[in-house]
Amino acid sequence: MTSTDTFNRNIDGQSVGLFKLTNKNGTQVSFTNYGCRIVRLVVADKKGTPTDVVVGFDSLEGYLTATEVYHGATIGRYANRIANGRFSLNHKSYELERNNGKNHLHGGTGGFHTKVWKVEKAEADQLVFSYVSLDGEEGYPGTLEVQVSFRLTENNELTIGYRAIAEKDTILNLTNHSYFNLNGQGNGPILNHTLQIFSEYYTPVNADLIPTGIAPVEGTPFDFRTPEKIGKRIHDTHPQLKYGNGYDHNYILNTNGQLKQAARAEGDKSGIILEVFTDQPGMQFYTGNFMSGENLIKGDVPDDFRTAFCLETQHYPDAPNHPEFPTVVVNAGQTFHSTTIYKFS
Repeated sequence: MTSTDTFNRNIDGQSVGLFKLTNKNGTQVSFTNYGCRIVRLVVADKKGTPTDVVVGFDSLEGYLTATEVYHGATIGRYANRIANGRFSLNHKSYELERNNGKNHLHGGTGGFHTKVWKVEKAEADQLVFSYVSLDGEEGYPGTLEVQVSFRLTENNELTIGYRAIAEKDTILNLTNHSYFNLNGQGNGPILNHTLQIFSEYYTPVNADLIPTGIAPVEGTPFDFRTPEKIGKRIHDTHPQLKYGNGYDHNYILNTNGQLKQAARAEGDKSGIILEVFTDQPGMQFYTGNFMSGENLIKGDVPDDFRTAFCLETQHYPDAPNHPEFPTVVVNAGQTFHSTTIYKFS
């Protein structure tokens, strides 16, 4: 059972703890400031049974020793992949760690998911965490002050607010990497979940999972414009599914910086519905293709293959190397703002 005691400790002289938000419906969301992570998210299923829909660990030690390091974490400085660990900005080339084959992934092995975040505010309905990423950290230019707020409403909406201020021109792509199983963590594969993604286009990838351009979803297994079972076409022979070993692709959202619905998912057993709203231009849909059963998650349950999915609101993968994609450059003195909402019913 996840308890405060199993999370209270110091890492490099900084205090780590467990923090909780609750509402009048009995919905509970627990967080740790190690990696600015969502640890638990308990909502009522169709029978009124409290159900934890976020995959994670019972203790801080679980997050520190897991082979899968992103559970529930805030990802930065750059979520998703950057080809060959290299990008250019203002006519200068930057080299990043290649921690995913020949590519850079999720900010590197020392990304935001490994940092102890400062607790700026801890109130009944809101938590605010902050982190200062120094110039040159993981190869990125410029000091960046980052703030992430979590607010739980009485309508079962978990609102995530991102704010960042750049000291000098840099690139930025922030997301939350929660793994969801709407039947409850540890309750088998997610292939019979129903999913709808409000997107007409996606970014197909090469064998290294780097985008090659933009393509329509129509006529492909990537078309979730009407609700479909996640697993209905996951075994199709489409080459994109072979590259990702399932779904691991960015969907294009026509948000134009405005908060719009990106997705709706429903657990086949629980009846729990998750709706995703964001102002970001993309969302990565991932079906737990690299879950291997090596990690014992909450309740000592193995994190078996495809027993969770992710809906990561974001900018496009490898955008610094694709001038035709929406820009991920944050200019000196500029403040970046973004909002994502996970709504449960």
